[in-house]
Amino acid sequence: MAGQQRVYKARIKSTQSLKKMFRAQELIAASRIGKARDRVAMATPYSRAITRAVSAVATHSDTSHPFLVEREDTRRVAVLLIASDRGMAGAYSASVIRETERLVQRLEAEGKQVALYVAGRRAVAYYTFRQRELAGRWTGFSDAPTPEIADEIADALLDAFRAPAEDGGVAEVHVVFTQFVNMVTQRPRVIRMVPLEVVEGVAPVEENDALPLYEFEPSPEEVLDALLPRYVRTRIYANLLQAAASELAARQRAMHTATENAEDLIRTYTRLANQARQGEITQEISEIVSGADALASS
Repeated sequence: MAGQQRVYKARIKSTQSLKKMFRAQELIAASRIGKARDRVAMATPYSRAITRAVSAVATHSDTSHPFLVEREDTRRVAVLLIASDRGMAGAYSASVIRETERLVQRLEAEGKQVALYVAGRRAVAYYTFRQRELAGRWTGFSDAPTPEIADEIADALLDAFRAPAEDGGVAEVHVVFTQFVNMVTQRPRVIRMVPLEVVEGVAPVEENDALPLYEFEPSPEEVLDALLPRYVRTRIYANLLQAAASELAARQRAMHTATENAEDLIRTYTRLANQARQGEITQEISEIVSGADALASS
């Protein structure tokens, strides 16, 4: 009995230490999620505006830009996965990695060769353990991305798209990230960045409607040359911000649940320790009574 009581007390102490750590992680995530949501809200209008601008130029000009047409000289495609640097976020990283694996399987089934670009230590460790070659990796910023990191990632992907086929050029660039819907819902998403798929384009034109008139200065080609790289950088930065907010929300929710589970374990172990203590006291009383009876009979 005494041994069981010591075991339960040791478990209570270790669980209390874990509870303090879980609670601290929950408070840290809660303190950062507000700023992360504000950054998502501030980046969204510019992202939408540049998307509409690119859509207008692409729709109302007759130019053919490399970012707007399919490449036929290579079957190689790039996939950027945005995950987290740290754990304690529930199934956040596992969900986006699983979505990436589904995308890779679909692309390979179409006869395409996938080049993986990974952001986040959790995803880097996942693919390194499985000995998968990575074309690029970035770590150390998952919960607080910066425009400089977004530009670095975008430049690497744009260079791969512009490169000739013999130098490892890619025909498509896909991005897998987690969209922040609200504090409860975060949804893994897959988008094709280039060739361009404008996700918020201009309204459809009816058959009898007059097309709007646009004048491009200096020319549609030069406007697209300036807009499209900026569009890619902006969208990648927006995706990083969405992923950061999703990670913090998932971590806060996971740590809150872990704290509650630790409290339940502490209550359970406390009850078991009290039962063991009561059993120990009962046994000692029984031994005393038995000893007294033996002395009296002798």
